[in-house]
Amino acid sequence: MKPITKPLLLALGLCFLTPFSFAQDEQPPANPDPWQGFNRAMFSFNDTLDRWFLKPLARGYTFVMPDPLEKGVSNIFSNVLEVPNVINGVLQGDIKGAGHDTGRLLVNTTLGIGGLLDVAKYMNLPADEREDFGQTLAVWGVGQGPYLVLPFLGPSTVRDGFGKPVDWYTDPTNYIDHVPTDNTVKGISLLNTRAELLPLEKNLTGDKYVFIRDVYLQRRDYLIHNGKVSDDFGTEDFGEDDFE
Repeated sequence: MKPITKPLLLALGLCFLTPFSFAQDEQPPANPDPWQGFNRAMFSFNDTLDRWFLKPLARGYTFVMPDPLEKGVSNIFSNVLEVPNVINGVLQGDIKGAGHDTGRLLVNTTLGIGGLLDVAKYMNLPADEREDFGQTLAVWGVGQGPYLVLPFLGPSTVRDGFGKPVDWYTDPTNYIDHVPTDNTVKGISLLNTRAELLPLEKNLTGDKYVFIRDVYLQRRDYLIHNGKVSDDFGTEDFGEDDFE
């Protein structure tokens, strides 16, 4: 197992101290994207990498993987991510949610063969929304800060960006110390995540950068508030089913 070392303490310190310097309220900034020039450049870089490398691999992955096996792989990674769900639930004071996620983790890890099968949903423990440290910071009152596109990682905000080191340390897959296994797990996880996004691309309209930015910010607002958010596109509020 990889030890948790000083970088985690540094990451935690940055998460606690730095975001407070730019925002302390729950209201989004009047201009959520003041760094649009930089963001568009990073978006173009990421989009080019995706178009020529990641997307073709994801299409190949979905082509060769039988649907039941692809679903099983997705279930396994979702089960592993119940660990950060539990941690962030506790940090947010959501004991009920943390208990729900703990129940799913225990049931699917044992009866579900390591998460291959989602047995928990048949035991009144349906999959819940994912939790991360960016959401935890928001619950603690840290403002979101400007929208930010990170190289390789994609859409974010300053607050979510400072949460990512903690997300990394709470992801159990990052503690695999056998290099070939570690690389295989990360590669499959990346392909599986990209493959899950393929069907959503048909919804892209207009300026791709603006569309993804607006959807990302609204999705984050929805997750943080655990409920419906106002639809900037002029239709009714989004519900949970609209993001599936």
